[in-house]
Amino acid sequence: MATHSASRRIVWLVLLCIQIWPLDSKLAWFSTDEDAVTPNTQGHDPSHPHRHFSNCQHIVQGRRTYETWPSSRQNSLPVSESTVFISNIPGGKPRWVQGHMTFVHDPLRTVSVLEPGGPGGCKRNHRVTVQETAETAGCLYAMNAGFFNTTTDGCLGNIVSDGRLVRDGRGVQNAQFGIRRDGTLVFGYLSQEDVLDQLNPFVQLVSGVIWLLRDGEININQSLKAECNKLVDREVFRDFVDLLSARTAVGHDAEGNLVLFHVDGQTNERGMDLWEVAEFLKKNGVINAINLDGGGSSSFVINGTLVSYPPDICKPDSRWRCARPVSTVLCVHQRRCQPANCNGHGKCVDGHCRCQDGWQGDACDSFVCHPAACGPHGVCTPGGCVCDAGWRGKSCSKKCLPGYYGVFCRQICICFNGASCNHVSGRCRCLPGFHGNFCQCLVEKMITLQTQQEDAHRDTLSPSEQTWLIITLALALFLLTRLTLHSHWVRRRWCSCSYSFSQLTLSDVS
Repeated sequence: MATHSASRRIVWLVLLCIQIWPLDSKLAWFSTDEDAVTPNTQGHDPSHPHRHFSNCQHIVQGRRTYETWPSSRQNSLPVSESTVFISNIPGGKPRWVQGHMTFVHDPLRTVSVLEPGGPGGCKRNHRVTVQETAETAGCLYAMNAGFFNTTTDGCLGNIVSDGRLVRDGRGVQNAQFGIRRDGTLVFGYLSQEDVLDQLNPFVQLVSGVIWLLRDGEININQSLKAECNKLVDREVFRDFVDLLSARTAVGHDAEGNLVLFHVDGQTNERGMDLWEVAEFLKKNGVINAINLDGGGSSSFVINGTLVSYPPDICKPDSRWRCARPVSTVLCVHQRRCQPANCNGHGKCVDGHCRCQDGWQGDACDSFVCHPAACGPHGVCTPGGCVCDAGWRGKSCSKKCLPGYYGVFCRQICICFNGASCNHVSGRCRCLPGFHGNFCQCLVEKMITLQTQQEDAHRDTLSPSEQTWLIITLALALFLLTRLTLHSHWVRRRWCSCSYSFSQLTLSDVS
C-alpha cells in the first residue's frame, strides 16, 4: 500500500508539472501587434494647430472648443460599479457584442492617468500591458488610454498624470479628456494655453482620437473635419471610424460619473464601429465622450486580472491570444486625498481629509474661526479672524513684517537714519543722536557736545605736543647758556690782550 501510494504521488506530481509548464511558458509569450487600427497615414498625431478646430464647429458653439462638467463627489457610494454587457447590434450587420461599462462615482479622487509601467515610462518610450501597469499601481479597474508611436513606441498627445505634466502636445492635439484640480471634467480640443493653465490646472489629462459625443449629440462628422485637413488622410480617417473592431472610450453621464467603456472585437470581423459606439453611449446616458486607442490595444483589467478578450495572437504559439503592450492607462483606484497631505492641516483616512481643529474643507484648506483661535489680537467673524492693527496671520499671532504697520499691515513705515517703526502706530523709534517724527534731525545737545569736545581738543595739548615743546625749550636754554658763556669768555680775553699792549707801550716810552 505504501509503494502504491508513493507511485500515485509521483504520477500526480508529473501531471501537475505537465499542467504547470505551459502556464509558465506563457510568461514568455507576447502579442504580435497585428490587429492595428490607425487613424491616419502619419500615425496618431494630428496635423494642424488648435485654431483649426474652432473653424470646423457649428456656429451655435461659438469659439468654445471643449465642454466641461462638474464631477460627481458621492462619498457614500462605492468607488465604482462595473457591469458586463452583451448586446445585439442591429443594422446592416446585426450581431452580438460584449464588453464592460464602469461608472466611477468620485473621479477626482479615484481616477489616474498612468504612464506605461509607472512614472517615467513615457520618457523611456516604454510599452507594457495594462495588466502590468494596473498591478503595480493597485488599480481596481484599468483600461488602455492614449495612443503611441508605432515606430518608436513613444507616448503621444498631451499627458498629465496625478498633477504632473508628462507630455506637452504644444497646441497640436486631437480630442482630449481631462480632470482639473477642482474636479471639473473636460472633453474636447485644447490649446496649449488651456493645457498649461495654472489657475485651475489639470491633474489628469490624456489624448484620444474622435470626439464621439458632444453635449449629448453624436459629433463624429465634426471631428472628421476638425482632426484631419488632408483629403487623402480623411479617407483613411473615415475607414478608421467605420471599421468593426475592439474599441475603448471614456465619457461622463448627467450625474458627473465618469464612464469607462470597452468592447471586445476583431478588426473587420466583430466589435463596433465608432458610430455604433457613440449611439450605444448616448442611449446609456453619456453626455460627452471621446474615443481612445482601440483594436489590439483594447484591454480591460479588474483587480489585476485581464477580463477582456485580446484580438492579437501570441508568439510563439498562435493558438493563444495575448494582450498588447500599450502606452498610457486609465486607472480606477481607492479614494485618495487631494493633496495627499491635506495641506498639512489634516490626516488622509479612506480618501477623506480629517481636518485639525480650526480647519475645514475637502482638502483642509479653509480656516474655521472661533474666538479662542483669534487670540488677544483678533476678532472672530464668519470669514475668519479679522486682526487688529499691527497683527497678521490666520490666528492674528504675528506682528507686521519689518517696515510695515497698521490695519492688515499694509501701511509702509517712513523712518530715516536706520530707525524702526512701531507695528501698530507706525511711530518711528530713533537711534541715539536723532530725533523728529521721522528721525531726520540730529539732537542739538549732541551737536553742542561735539563742538565743545572739538574746542577742548584745540585748547588741550596732547602728550606729543608737550614733549616736543619741552625738548624745544631745553634746546633753546642750552643754546642760550652756551651763547652767554661764550660771550663772557670772549670779553675776558679781550680785556687781557688790551692790558699787555698797554704795558709794552709804557716800557718803550720809559
